[in-house]
Amino acid sequence: MPQSSRIDELVAEWLRYDKNPETRSEIEHLWDDGEWDELDARLGQRIEFGTAGLRAKMQAGYSSMNDLIVIQAAQGLAAHLSTLPDALKRGVVVGHDHRHNSKRWAGLTTRAFLNRGFKVYSYRGVVHTPLVPFGVKKLGAVGGVMVTASHNPAQDNGWKVYYENAVQIIPPVDSAIADAILENLEPEDEAWDCDTVREHPLCEDKTNNMRYEYHNHVAALFPPEEAADLAITHTSFHGSADLSIARAFAVTGLPPIMTVRQQRDPDPDFPTLPFPNPEEKGALSLAIDTANKNGSQYILANDPDSDRFLAAEKIDLNQWHIYTGDELGAIFASYIIEEYKRTNRPMDKMAMVASTVSSKMLGAMATAEGFHFEDTLTGFKYIGNKALELEKRGYAVELLYEEAIGFGLSPFIRDKDGITAAIAFVRLAARLNRRNTSVFAQLQLLYKKYGFFGTRNSYFKCGANDLKEKIFRGLRENDSATGYPAQLGPFEVENVRDLTEGHAFDSNQPDKKPVLPVSAGNMITFYGKAQSGEAFVMTIRTSGTEPKIKYYLEVSSKDQTTIDVKLTEAENALASDWVKTSELGL
Repeated sequence: MPQSSRIDELVAEWLRYDKNPETRSEIEHLWDDGEWDELDARLGQRIEFGTAGLRAKMQAGYSSMNDLIVIQAAQGLAAHLSTLPDALKRGVVVGHDHRHNSKRWAGLTTRAFLNRGFKVYSYRGVVHTPLVPFGVKKLGAVGGVMVTASHNPAQDNGWKVYYENAVQIIPPVDSAIADAILENLEPEDEAWDCDTVREHPLCEDKTNNMRYEYHNHVAALFPPEEAADLAITHTSFHGSADLSIARAFAVTGLPPIMTVRQQRDPDPDFPTLPFPNPEEKGALSLAIDTANKNGSQYILANDPDSDRFLAAEKIDLNQWHIYTGDELGAIFASYIIEEYKRTNRPMDKMAMVASTVSSKMLGAMATAEGFHFEDTLTGFKYIGNKALELEKRGYAVELLYEEAIGFGLSPFIRDKDGITAAIAFVRLAARLNRRNTSVFAQLQLLYKKYGFFGTRNSYFKCGANDLKEKIFRGLRENDSATGYPAQLGPFEVENVRDLTEGHAFDSNQPDKKPVLPVSAGNMITFYGKAQSGEAFVMTIRTSGTEPKIKYYLEVSSKDQTTIDVKLTEAENALASDWVKTSELGL
């Protein structure tokens, strides 16, 4: 079919489906102006529904986030969930953050479920993301939807799905839902009516009830201890954390915290943060300035939907240490180990889970202390489901974490939760303060006990799929025994694991087949050592939500002084020899 005819058909279909005057107008203007390439980009490819649900820029078109996409996704999800036992009676939980369109899309989602006869537990007003999986489990719902784009820029929004087990969806459920969406593209009667959903007899407001239950749960997890004289500053990054964390501090007996007032209240435009991600360089500048003025020793930060957590500590007059996700993972693990030893609980019945791109320090701690450790594919969808699997095997799963500052410390919420992570961090800081020491000093002791681990996690911006494929093809077509590169700067590659569909390979397994499942996105992990004794592990993968190639590089050694040098040498070799940034224009 000629390109112009194809575009005409796609435009006609969009205008037949879409009843939102703003997004209709966007497509009409592009059509009138003959913007065929833009129309093809907007309409020619549909946004992919995957294990992370949906997330993209807010604008008209099948490749973006808008009313029509939300309606179609909700209709498909409702059709799929309706096949589960007692689905209509058990109902679904629907919540939203403070972003532009979030409230409306929660309403459209609610309408789609009401049209199918589902009970809907509707959260009214802005909630933090962990309240949705908490509600799914507490209410026995068949699923849940949270409208949020987490830490993405202001122009983005998303639609996050939880299954009946209160965990994010994994294959093959994601494919089944994606198929159901494609089978339910025609908006149903009343699909656009989100203004009257709250009056519907099947729509029940559970907001205050679930907030109350959530904070009761937090209080039970962290019973009050002896107070410590700590000065703490918190920032919610213009998001949902402020109210929840203030209440969490109160119910756990912790003193009130100071806030970064410019970032305290929900604001969908994120005026002080173009990228509202605590991990971004400079993201804590305003918090550090505030903490310096009010004399704080620690900074706590939550991303806009409050499921992630970051901390910083003042270690000198003018120096702040911003903790990495891997450092926090080790710190939380030490807190749990101390609790088990203090209460004489059996360590061999306890388990921790981390993503495979996270630090190997947790594995070293497991070996030394005798608890069970497993790693999974990247993402809390896999981490949470692995926790449920380990529970069935009789383990008490106490810590879930990924290096991207995601932590789960509640046996009831098998997803990351920045509020409970903040409470756990402050409790440990308070205990250490009573011993006249600090979290940073504790981290140094952990390194001395379990080994020194240093990480460099970053990315190369790379939007074109053919360019991504060229880079990964180059990593698989080498003149070596495995076909993969044999050297990374000072390190010799000893083992390779490729978890990419069509390329599944693990040189460390007898049958060369990886134990972890493969996925559509490129993901390769390299293991090796330098002649001077340092070990390295590096995973390089394509991002599922951003135009990036990400890498996670870690060097471990008995000698701390050599780690930064070796990290820099390996990082430089990655850019120049493996990715070949100068040749590829990255």
